[in-house]
Amino acid sequence: MSDGTLREFLTSRRAAITPDMAGLPAATATRRVPGLRREEVAILAGVSVEYYIKLEQGRASNISEPVLHAIEQALQLDDIERRHLRTLVRASQRGASGSAARPKARPAVLAMVDAMSVPAMVHGPLLEVLGMNAVARVLFDDFSAMPVGHRNLARWMFLNPRAREVYLDWEKHAADMVGILRAVPDGPRSEALQRLVQELSSTAPDFARHWADYRIFEHTHGVKRFFNETVGELKVNFETLPLPGDEGQNLIVYSADVGSPSAEKLQLLGNWAASPKSTQPR
Repeated sequence: MSDGTLREFLTSRRAAITPDMAGLPAATATRRVPGLRREEVAILAGVSVEYYIKLEQGRASNISEPVLHAIEQALQLDDIERRHLRTLVRASQRGASGSAARPKARPAVLAMVDAMSVPAMVHGPLLEVLGMNAVARVLFDDFSAMPVGHRNLARWMFLNPRAREVYLDWEKHAADMVGILRAVPDGPRSEALQRLVQELSSTAPDFARHWADYRIFEHTHGVKRFFNETVGELKVNFETLPLPGDEGQNLIVYSADVGSPSAEKLQLLGNWAASPKSTQPR
């Protein structure tokens, strides 16, 4: 999958840049491809056309730092896209690897999540939900009640109608979630990612549409708007914290501005989740 993914990524970036954006002379004839041709990228990067074609096909070896930098400049890649390109190049040189076992969160991490009074969850590199506390289950959904293979944020986002109720800006966050999967470091050699993408592409047209855009996204920090059946709309801050020593696992903590209506609503949800017989209404 790695060579095809590298080709797909570079092709998508070429298609996004017009000759005018690249500072090239206007074409005198009708162009048969959107964006830049391979020959034009090669000229802008200062490499031969044959070499660039080999690179796009994943057949180039021992790619030097100056060449990679020149191609990044030619394709006008941002920081996230540059890191992604280098990941794909390394993967194409290593070759494909086998599938990996589903990750597990450390018990100490899960205990820390359970001890938090605000929503918190741990997810794996492919957005596998590895653990969440009671208030997060109230805010999102009870992933612990789902079959293990269904405990995935992307799968829930596109296949579970509840996700469109919970996320008031569903379209934006759905696109971001696909961008997270696109940026997975081990994606090009992950059989698990291939299976997930194939399932969602065949069952969720919105996923297939966003996957075709080849947008890269990093989930770091920001604000999201949620809806809960009991307390209504909430405006919640989120922070994503990579877990040292647990490659690809992230802790996400949700909170609200001190003294805000959303903070009061989160506290209500926390109290409700902590009650022995709390149930999530539908």
